Amino acid sequence: MTADHLADLEFRHLLSFRAVAETGSFHEAAVSLDYTQSAVSQHVAALESILGVRLLERSRGRRTVAVTEAGVLLLRHADAIVARMQAARADIQAFSEGATGRLRVGTYQSVGARVLPQTLGIFTKLWPNVEVHLTETNSDDGLLHLVESGELDLSFAVYPLSDGPFEAVELFRDPYVLVVPATSPLTELDRPATAAEIANLPLIGFRHCRSTGAAEDYLRASGGNPQWVFRSDDNTTVQALVVAGIGVALVPRLTVDETDPKCAVIPTEVPPRVLTLAWHRDRYRSPGQVAFVELARQVCLELQQQVAPALAQE
Repeated sequence: MTADHLADLEFRHLLSFRAVAETGSFHEAAVSLDYTQSAVSQHVAALESILGVRLLERSRGRRTVAVTEAGVLLLRHADAIVARMQAARADIQAFSEGATGRLRVGTYQSVGARVLPQTLGIFTKLWPNVEVHLTETNSDDGLLHLVESGELDLSFAVYPLSDGPFEAVELFRDPYVLVVPATSPLTELDRPATAAEIANLPLIGFRHCRSTGAAEDYLRASGGNPQWVFRSDDNTTVQALVVAGIGVALVPRLTVDETDPKCAVIPTEVPPRVLTLAWHRDRYRSPGQVAFVELARQVCLELQQQVAPALAQE
């Protein structure tokens, strides 16, 4: 048998042969496969022609057939092939239903610290066969470009989104706060700090971050001239500099470690940043991807409800 002949072999040939071998009858094989008996006969004849051997012994007057030695040998391979095809079909069905596959998500520090762990923890329990790959950066800059190019399926991002073929769901309105030393006189404020007050402080912020840029634009639009004494893209470093007395940090609340007793958090009148989860509007969204977005939205809804009362008390 040449490779050219092997290319003529079809999966239905194996299915028909296997059914006849199992039932011992062309008629019963046809019933089990929902084929006509003539179709089953043609499939087996074609298979024997391709392989160049007789696979079944047919006798006049007998309603059953017997499997030849060559047929027994082929049957072992046919069983394995059918099993693999059934497994492949199950895998493809699971993939189409979103129960398996890969999900590529872009994230950055403030989301990674508070939103992502809880979302990912729930998602991996509900979708254990979906492999989540994370691309982490210091800020959301550049992540949407990876969504547009197809390198990411989803990305956390700050509204407004950069121009592109994106759709997004709003997750969380993250208020800007001042992080000050616990002994600072600012802790005595019984209201949010104003733009004018903030602009007169020695400020610490993030270096490469659209959120910091938005806050600075607001301060300037309000007539202030913010004075930045230090910038860093690391949340821990920013807070440590506050403790060291270098300045006060103007940052989104999600970036703050509020368990640090050496710091205090002061609300501000700066409009909150709006966190979103974005995707490419023209690409297929698997059920797993849709489920991840919904879980993130639910996690952020609970987080928003926790943050709002805390701010009201300050």
